[in-house]
Amino acid sequence: MELFESLKQKISGQNKTIVFPEGEDVRIIGAASRLAADGLVKPILLGDQDKIKQVAAEHQIDISTLSISNPLTVPEDEKQKLLDALVARRKGKNTPEQAAEMLKDPNYWGTMLVFLDEADGMVSGAIHPTGDTVRPALQIIKTKPGVKRISGAFIMQKGDQRYVFADCAINIELDAEGMAEVAVESAHTAKVFDIDPKVALLSFSTKGSAKGEMVTKVADATKLAQEAAPDLPIDGELQFDAAFVSEVGELKAPGSKVAGHANVFVFPELQSGNIGYKIAQRFGGFEAIGPILQGLNKPVSDLSRGANEEDVYKVAIITAAQALGID
Repeated sequence: MELFESLKQKISGQNKTIVFPEGEDVRIIGAASRLAADGLVKPILLGDQDKIKQVAAEHQIDISTLSISNPLTVPEDEKQKLLDALVARRKGKNTPEQAAEMLKDPNYWGTMLVFLDEADGMVSGAIHPTGDTVRPALQIIKTKPGVKRISGAFIMQKGDQRYVFADCAINIELDAEGMAEVAVESAHTAKVFDIDPKVALLSFSTKGSAKGEMVTKVADATKLAQEAAPDLPIDGELQFDAAFVSEVGELKAPGSKVAGHANVFVFPELQSGNIGYKIAQRFGGFEAIGPILQGLNKPVSDLSRGANEEDVYKVAIITAAQALGID
Protein backbone atom coordinates (compact mmCIF):
# COMPACT_ATOMS: atom_id res chain seq x y z
CA MET A 1 0.00 0.00 0.00
CA GLU A 2 1.20 3.54 -0.78
CA LEU A 3 2.86 5.07 2.29
CA PHE A 4 0.43 7.89 3.00
CA GLU A 5 -2.63 5.76 2.33
CA SER A 6 -1.30 3.32 4.93
CA LEU A 7 -0.65 6.14 7.42
CA LYS A 8 -4.10 7.63 6.81
CA GLN A 9 -5.69 4.30 7.67
CA LYS A 10 -3.66 4.15 10.88
CA ILE A 11 -4.62 7.60 12.14
CA SER A 12 -8.19 7.85 10.82
CA GLY A 13 -10.64 7.97 13.70
CA GLN A 14 -7.88 8.18 16.33
CA ASN A 15 -8.70 11.86 17.02
CA LYS A 16 -5.08 12.93 17.31
CA THR A 17 -4.77 16.68 17.87
CA ILE A 18 -2.00 18.55 16.07
CA VAL A 19 -1.15 22.16 16.92
CA PHE A 20 0.11 24.54 14.22
CA PRO A 21 1.85 27.62 15.69
CA GLU A 22 1.91 29.32 12.26
CA GLY A 23 -1.86 29.37 11.96
CA GLU A 24 -2.10 32.60 9.96
CA ASP A 25 -0.19 31.17 6.98
CA VAL A 26 -2.37 30.15 4.03
CA ARG A 27 -0.43 26.88 3.56
CA ILE A 28 -1.16 25.90 7.15
CA ILE A 29 -4.81 26.94 6.96
CA GLY A 30 -5.35 24.99 3.74
CA ALA A 31 -3.66 21.84 5.03
CA ALA A 32 -5.51 22.01 8.36
CA SER A 33 -8.85 22.37 6.58
CA ARG A 34 -8.11 19.27 4.47
CA LEU A 35 -6.92 17.26 7.48
CA ALA A 36 -10.12 18.05 9.35
CA ALA A 37 -12.34 17.38 6.32
CA ASP A 38 -10.62 14.02 5.77
CA GLY A 39 -11.14 13.05 9.41
CA LEU A 40 -7.42 12.49 9.96
CA VAL A 41 -6.50 14.89 12.77
CA LYS A 42 -8.05 17.63 14.88
CA PRO A 43 -6.03 20.77 14.04
CA ILE A 44 -5.44 23.67 16.41
CA LEU A 45 -4.37 26.87 14.67
CA LEU A 46 -2.50 29.45 16.74
CA GLY A 47 -2.85 33.06 15.68
CA ASP A 48 -5.16 36.02 15.36
CA GLN A 49 -8.66 34.73 14.67
CA ASP A 50 -9.68 37.69 12.51
CA LYS A 51 -6.56 37.39 10.35
CA ILE A 52 -7.02 33.63 9.95
CA LYS A 53 -10.66 34.17 8.94
CA GLN A 54 -9.60 36.84 6.46
CA VAL A 55 -6.95 34.64 4.82
CA ALA A 56 -9.37 31.71 4.70
CA ALA A 57 -12.08 33.86 3.07
CA GLU A 58 -9.64 35.24 0.50
CA HIS A 59 -8.67 31.70 -0.54
CA GLN A 60 -12.12 30.15 -0.07
CA ILE A 61 -10.95 27.73 2.62
CA ASP A 62 -13.48 26.20 4.99
CA ILE A 63 -12.30 26.66 8.59
CA SER A 64 -15.66 26.06 10.25
CA THR A 65 -14.46 22.89 12.02
CA LEU A 66 -11.03 24.18 13.06
CA SER A 67 -10.03 25.18 16.57
CA ILE A 68 -8.34 28.61 16.63
CA SER A 69 -6.50 30.04 19.63
CA ASN A 70 -4.62 33.30 20.02
CA PRO A 71 -1.95 32.97 22.74
CA LEU A 72 -1.96 36.75 23.18
CA THR A 73 -5.66 37.02 24.02
CA VAL A 74 -6.56 33.77 25.81
CA PRO A 75 -8.17 34.07 29.27
CA GLU A 76 -5.76 34.84 32.10
CA ASP A 77 -6.41 31.56 33.89
CA GLU A 78 -5.34 29.59 30.78
CA LYS A 79 -2.26 31.77 30.39
CA GLN A 80 -1.36 31.27 34.05
CA LYS A 81 -1.74 27.50 33.77
CA LEU A 82 0.81 27.35 30.94
CA LEU A 83 3.09 29.86 32.65
CA ASP A 84 3.19 27.90 35.92
CA ALA A 85 3.82 24.65 34.05
CA LEU A 86 6.63 26.20 32.00
CA VAL A 87 8.35 27.68 35.06
CA ALA A 88 8.14 24.30 36.80
CA ARG A 89 9.45 22.47 33.75
CA ARG A 90 12.41 24.82 33.40
CA LYS A 91 13.36 24.13 37.04
CA GLY A 92 14.77 27.54 37.86
CA LYS A 93 16.41 28.17 34.48
CA ASN A 94 13.86 30.88 33.68
CA THR A 95 12.08 33.37 35.91
CA PRO A 96 8.30 33.77 35.65
CA GLU A 97 8.91 37.01 33.76
CA GLN A 98 11.18 35.26 31.25
CA ALA A 99 8.73 32.40 30.88
CA ALA A 100 5.93 34.89 30.15
CA GLU A 101 8.03 36.36 27.34
CA MET A 102 8.75 32.87 25.99
CA LEU A 103 5.04 32.11 25.83
CA LYS A 104 4.51 35.07 23.51
CA ASP A 105 6.34 32.93 20.93
CA PRO A 106 3.71 30.61 19.36
CA ASN A 107 6.26 27.79 19.13
CA TYR A 108 6.66 27.80 22.92
CA TRP A 109 2.89 28.03 23.38
CA GLY A 110 2.30 25.12 21.00
CA THR A 111 5.04 23.06 22.62
CA MET A 112 3.43 23.60 26.02
CA LEU A 113 0.09 22.36 24.66
CA VAL A 114 1.85 19.15 23.59
CA PHE A 115 3.66 18.87 26.92
CA LEU A 116 0.38 19.24 28.82
CA ASP A 117 -1.35 16.66 26.60
CA GLU A 118 -3.70 19.27 25.15
CA ALA A 119 -2.24 18.34 21.76
CA ASP A 120 -0.63 15.10 20.58
CA GLY A 121 1.98 16.72 18.37
CA MET A 122 3.16 19.97 16.78
CA VAL A 123 4.01 20.98 13.22
CA SER A 124 5.95 24.21 12.63
CA GLY A 125 8.75 25.64 10.49
CA ALA A 126 6.90 27.05 7.45
CA ILE A 127 7.98 30.55 8.44
CA HIS A 128 10.37 29.84 11.33
CA PRO A 129 13.94 28.46 11.14
CA THR A 130 14.56 24.95 12.46
CA GLY A 131 16.04 26.20 15.73
CA ASP A 132 12.81 28.01 16.62
CA THR A 133 10.91 24.72 16.32
CA VAL A 134 13.48 22.40 17.89
CA ARG A 135 14.65 24.56 20.80
CA PRO A 136 11.31 24.63 22.70
CA ALA A 137 10.88 20.90 22.08
CA LEU A 138 14.28 20.14 23.62
CA GLN A 139 13.70 22.47 26.57
CA ILE A 140 10.15 21.34 27.38
CA ILE A 141 9.24 17.99 25.83
CA LYS A 142 12.81 16.71 26.02
CA THR A 143 14.19 13.41 24.80
CA LYS A 144 12.84 9.99 25.70
CA PRO A 145 14.33 8.18 28.73
CA GLY A 146 17.74 6.81 27.86
CA VAL A 147 18.04 9.00 24.75
CA LYS A 148 20.41 11.97 24.91
CA ARG A 149 19.88 13.56 21.51
CA ILE A 150 17.35 14.02 18.76
CA SER A 151 18.14 13.08 15.18
CA GLY A 152 16.61 13.55 11.77
CA ALA A 153 15.54 10.65 9.55
CA PHE A 154 14.27 10.59 5.99
CA ILE A 155 11.93 8.01 4.55
CA MET A 156 13.23 7.31 1.05
CA GLN A 157 10.46 6.00 -1.18
CA LYS A 158 10.17 4.96 -4.82
CA GLY A 159 7.36 2.68 -5.93
CA ASP A 160 7.16 -0.15 -3.41
CA GLN A 161 10.70 0.50 -2.17
CA ARG A 162 10.90 2.17 1.25
CA TYR A 163 14.02 2.85 3.35
CA VAL A 164 15.11 4.93 6.35
CA PHE A 165 18.24 7.13 6.19
CA ALA A 166 19.55 8.80 9.38
CA ASP A 167 20.94 11.07 10.74
CA CYS A 168 20.66 13.37 7.74
CA ALA A 169 19.54 16.60 9.41
CA ILE A 170 20.58 17.34 13.00
CA ASN A 171 23.89 16.11 14.48
CA ILE A 172 27.00 17.33 12.68
CA GLU A 173 29.18 14.76 14.45
CA LEU A 174 28.23 11.54 16.25
CA ASP A 175 30.36 9.52 18.64
CA ALA A 176 29.82 5.77 19.00
CA GLU A 177 27.15 6.22 21.67
CA GLY A 178 25.31 8.77 19.55
CA MET A 179 25.42 6.63 16.44
CA ALA A 180 24.07 3.67 18.41
CA GLU A 181 21.18 5.81 19.70
CA VAL A 182 20.35 6.94 16.17
CA ALA A 183 20.38 3.31 15.02
CA VAL A 184 17.85 2.20 17.64
CA GLU A 185 15.60 5.26 17.19
CA SER A 186 15.68 4.81 13.40
CA ALA A 187 14.44 1.25 13.83
CA HIS A 188 11.50 2.59 15.84
CA THR A 189 10.79 5.14 13.10
CA ALA A 190 10.87 2.37 10.50
CA LYS A 191 8.14 0.48 12.37
CA VAL A 192 5.87 3.55 12.31
CA PHE A 193 6.11 3.42 8.52
CA ASP A 194 5.47 -0.31 8.25
CA ILE A 195 9.11 -1.14 7.58
CA ASP A 196 10.39 -4.27 9.31
CA PRO A 197 13.78 -2.84 10.34
CA LYS A 198 17.10 -4.34 9.39
CA VAL A 199 19.63 -1.77 10.52
CA ALA A 200 23.04 -1.22 8.91
CA LEU A 201 25.63 1.08 10.46
CA LEU A 202 27.57 2.37 7.49
CA SER A 203 31.28 2.88 6.96
CA PHE A 204 33.90 2.77 4.21
CA SER A 205 34.92 -0.56 5.79
CA THR A 206 33.14 -3.90 6.16
CA LYS A 207 34.01 -6.03 9.18
CA GLY A 208 37.53 -4.70 9.57
CA SER A 209 38.46 -4.50 5.88
CA ALA A 210 39.95 -1.07 6.65
CA LYS A 211 41.41 0.42 9.82
CA GLY A 212 41.15 3.79 11.49
CA GLU A 213 39.33 5.79 14.14
CA MET A 214 36.27 6.26 11.93
CA VAL A 215 35.97 2.51 11.43
CA THR A 216 36.45 1.78 15.12
CA LYS A 217 33.69 4.26 15.97
CA VAL A 218 31.16 2.48 13.76
CA ALA A 219 32.18 -0.95 15.06
CA ASP A 220 31.83 0.26 18.66
CA ALA A 221 28.47 1.88 17.83
CA THR A 222 27.25 -1.42 16.44
CA LYS A 223 28.08 -3.25 19.66
CA LEU A 224 26.33 -0.59 21.75
CA ALA A 225 23.23 -0.66 19.55
CA GLN A 226 23.08 -4.46 19.65
CA GLU A 227 23.34 -4.38 23.45
CA ALA A 228 20.67 -1.68 23.72
CA ALA A 229 18.23 -3.48 21.42
CA PRO A 230 19.09 -7.21 21.30
CA ASP A 231 15.74 -7.99 19.67
CA LEU A 232 16.54 -5.89 16.58
CA PRO A 233 18.64 -7.06 13.61
CA ILE A 234 21.51 -4.53 13.70
CA ASP A 235 24.92 -4.97 12.10
CA GLY A 236 28.01 -2.99 11.16
CA GLU A 237 30.42 -1.77 10.24
CA LEU A 238 29.18 -2.27 6.66
CA GLN A 239 29.92 -0.58 3.37
CA PHE A 240 26.77 0.45 1.54
CA ASP A 241 27.08 -2.25 -1.11
CA ALA A 242 27.58 -4.92 1.56
CA ALA A 243 24.50 -3.63 3.39
CA PHE A 244 22.29 -3.39 0.31
CA VAL A 245 23.33 -5.97 -2.29
CA SER A 246 22.74 -9.58 -1.25
CA GLU A 247 25.62 -11.04 -3.27
CA VAL A 248 28.08 -8.50 -1.85
CA GLY A 249 26.71 -8.96 1.66
CA GLU A 250 27.20 -12.74 1.49
CA LEU A 251 30.75 -12.23 0.27
CA LYS A 252 31.87 -9.50 2.65
CA ALA A 253 29.80 -10.30 5.77
CA PRO A 254 28.81 -13.98 5.64
CA GLY A 255 26.32 -15.00 8.29
CA SER A 256 25.03 -11.48 8.87
CA LYS A 257 21.25 -11.11 9.29
CA VAL A 258 21.46 -7.57 7.91
CA ALA A 259 24.11 -7.52 5.19
CA GLY A 260 22.51 -7.56 1.76
CA HIS A 261 19.03 -6.97 3.21
CA ALA A 262 19.29 -3.65 5.10
CA ASN A 263 16.45 -1.16 4.91
CA VAL A 264 17.56 1.24 7.66
CA PHE A 265 20.86 2.97 6.95
CA VAL A 266 22.68 4.85 9.71
CA PHE A 267 25.41 7.21 8.58
CA PRO A 268 28.51 7.94 10.69
CA GLU A 269 28.02 11.73 10.63
CA LEU A 270 25.80 14.40 9.11
CA GLN A 271 27.96 15.13 6.09
CA SER A 272 27.73 11.64 4.64
CA GLY A 273 24.07 11.31 5.63
CA ASN A 274 23.06 14.53 3.92
CA ILE A 275 25.07 13.69 0.79
CA GLY A 276 23.73 10.13 0.76
CA TYR A 277 20.03 10.97 0.88
CA LYS A 278 20.41 13.68 -1.77
CA ILE A 279 22.23 11.29 -4.13
CA ALA A 280 19.40 8.78 -3.70
CA GLN A 281 16.88 11.56 -4.27
CA ARG A 282 18.48 13.17 -7.32
CA PHE A 283 20.26 10.25 -9.00
CA GLY A 284 17.99 7.45 -7.85
CA GLY A 285 14.65 9.21 -8.20
CA PHE A 286 13.58 8.51 -4.61
CA GLU A 287 11.15 10.80 -2.81
CA ALA A 288 12.75 12.06 0.41
CA ILE A 289 10.10 12.42 3.14
CA GLY A 290 11.36 14.35 6.16
CA PRO A 291 13.30 15.24 8.14
CA ILE A 292 11.40 13.28 10.77
CA LEU A 293 12.61 14.22 14.25
CA GLN A 294 13.46 11.17 16.36
CA GLY A 295 14.09 10.73 20.06
CA LEU A 296 11.59 13.19 21.56
CA ASN A 297 9.08 12.20 24.24
CA LYS A 298 6.29 13.50 21.98
CA PRO A 299 6.34 14.29 18.27
CA VAL A 300 7.33 17.69 16.94
CA SER A 301 7.90 18.12 13.21
CA ASP A 302 9.91 20.79 11.45
CA LEU A 303 8.72 21.98 8.04
CA SER A 304 10.91 23.43 5.35
CA ARG A 305 10.31 27.14 4.84
CA GLY A 306 9.75 26.26 1.20
CA ALA A 307 6.97 23.83 2.13
CA ASN A 308 3.71 23.92 0.21
CA GLU A 309 0.25 22.98 1.46
CA GLU A 310 0.70 19.35 0.43
CA ASP A 311 3.94 19.13 2.42
CA VAL A 312 2.18 20.48 5.51
CA TYR A 313 -0.65 17.98 5.02
CA LYS A 314 1.78 15.05 4.77
CA VAL A 315 3.98 16.12 7.68
CA ALA A 316 0.89 16.42 9.90
CA ILE A 317 -0.09 12.87 8.94
CA ILE A 318 3.41 11.66 9.84
CA THR A 319 3.29 13.52 13.15
CA ALA A 320 -0.05 11.93 14.06
CA ALA A 321 1.34 8.50 13.13
CA GLN A 322 4.35 9.13 15.36
CA ALA A 323 1.98 10.05 18.19
CA LEU A 324 0.27 6.68 17.76
CA GLY A 325 3.65 4.96 17.83
CA ILE A 326 4.65 6.74 21.03
CA ASP A 327 1.32 5.82 22.62
